[in-house]
Amino acid sequence: MARSLYEWLWQHEFWLPPGITWEDMQESEDTHYPQPRHLLLSIPFALILIVIRCVFERAIALPLSTKLGVRDKQRPKAQPNPVLETFYSMRGKNPEEGELLSLAKQCDLPVKKVEKWFWHRRNMDRPSLSKKFSEACWRFTFYIISFFTGLTVLYDKPWLWDHRECWTGYPQQPLQPSLFWYYMLELSFYWSLVFTLPFDVKRKDFKEQIIHHAATIFLISFSYCANYIRIGTLVMVIHDASDCFLEPTKIFNYMKWKKTCDSLFMIFSAVFLISRLVIYPYTVLYNTYYYSMEIFQPFFGYYFVNVLLIILQLLHVFWSCLIIHMVYKFILQGTMEKDMRSDTEESDKDEERDKIRKKKKNGIMCFSNVTSNGYIQRNGSEPLDSRAHLANGHAKER
Repeated sequence: MARSLYEWLWQHEFWLPPGITWEDMQESEDTHYPQPRHLLLSIPFALILIVIRCVFERAIALPLSTKLGVRDKQRPKAQPNPVLETFYSMRGKNPEEGELLSLAKQCDLPVKKVEKWFWHRRNMDRPSLSKKFSEACWRFTFYIISFFTGLTVLYDKPWLWDHRECWTGYPQQPLQPSLFWYYMLELSFYWSLVFTLPFDVKRKDFKEQIIHHAATIFLISFSYCANYIRIGTLVMVIHDASDCFLEPTKIFNYMKWKKTCDSLFMIFSAVFLISRLVIYPYTVLYNTYYYSMEIFQPFFGYYFVNVLLIILQLLHVFWSCLIIHMVYKFILQGTMEKDMRSDTEESDKDEERDKIRKKKKNGIMCFSNVTSNGYIQRNGSEPLDSRAHLANGHAKER
């Protein structure tokens, strides 16, 4: 069964243009082609990157955050309570009113204390500012290295300047060692992001990030197996260009350097919109859809790689809409909406809900105090604007 599935999966009709078989892709002493088994190397390389990241964050990023004045908020810790902790981990972080009453009875505590316990417990799970700073530093360091590695590898390659060269001799295009290691670097990094996803800061575009990582890994892997190496290198360089500006924007945001942060964000916005909405569609999408047809007839791999590239483009459009909205607000009002930043975490939404809830409670308390002092009648028989006010203990009509 497994052998039949293996043979079906690796049919040359899926991976190679019509008229080309795997026998035509046999290696020799002087000529090497991409082999699917090479992709397995990305897993141990990803684990090595995770180790390097841990060392980098502890030895470099954290001390740097302290020197640059990044301070974590002091948050009160929730008192140990097995009943509440079980509910928190198994049922949810925001219990409803009925659940709060039930938990209060089980723990023999006032409802307000139970609610306060959940608020403190959620605070404990929120990522610290130093963690966000360290994560941004690591990504910035990698994107800088990856981007300049890509430029170094590609600057003398003909397909960087003439996109039709992506298909010259395809699929019998020998794999150069520099291209192999560039591919492994990028693929290993995205695998490391997938492995650390449960431990990284959970952002508001979490679902889109999962789709992005999955599409990127599939795209890199498939392009390697089908020897779409040349078009794949263009995709990776284009993506790294804007990411080099996004991460320092976050870093300066954590440092409270607002003007520098806003300036970098405007630069990032320009680079992102130009690279993802102009350069990417022409250099990649038009290239794979149209120029490739000059060399071979469509086959499964042609359709599959174009679908993956279009998925990436749809994600580009999604993020571009957020960015354009932020830029519009910045130009119109001089400020950018906090919840529109890609750096907004899911936990921040909980904090905002807690603040709103607290304000509402304070408003109810104030209203209760006002009514108890007799400034507003409880029966509400008269409109508020014609209500009498108290003077020397007697009501007078306005």
